[in-house]
Amino acid sequence: MKNLAVSRRYAKALILIGQEDGQAEQYNDELVAVVELFNTQENFEQALVNPLFNKNDRKKVLQAVLDATDLSVIMKSFLNLLFDKGRIGFLRDIASYYKDMADELKGVVKASTVSATELSADAINKIKDALSKKTGKKIVLNVEQDPSLIGGVVTKIGDLVLDGSVKTQLMNMRETLKKGESV
Repeated sequence: MKNLAVSRRYAKALILIGQEDGQAEQYNDELVAVVELFNTQENFEQALVNPLFNKNDRKKVLQAVLDATDLSVIMKSFLNLLFDKGRIGFLRDIASYYKDMADELKGVVKASTVSATELSADAINKIKDALSKKTGKKIVLNVEQDPSLIGGVVTKIGDLVLDGSVKTQLMNMRETLKKGESV
């Protein structure tokens, strides 16, 4: 849990810089590119995070890669800071938090909907429109299926959960009946 808090803090610091200089979207793209480099070149990430290697040698590897890229000066400084503070291994989480914050700056919010059955494109659009009206922001909706819901949908947007599932309604009814018996 501590790692997530640390990652969120670094992402927030970078997004504040991005807001100030108007480069928030560019920094997002650059973070995505570096994470993609980590994903495709596992040895590169290991060379940076493995404490069995000399720290100065690891720093030289990072510097050589940064010199070969066209990343912005801010991003290069940010990556050097992460390395110096021993946080370069958190880059994936930092990039994820940063993307969420950058989306929020653009007025885009992530939401998820879980339904008992497959939803039609029309139903998905209606859910998106309703959430968009409720929040005043553009919605990116992730749709999943869970037959255990029996019927209805559960929608999550941020901390807000809109539960219209039959399963929850039955559980609530059961609790109400239990309370009625014990009174």
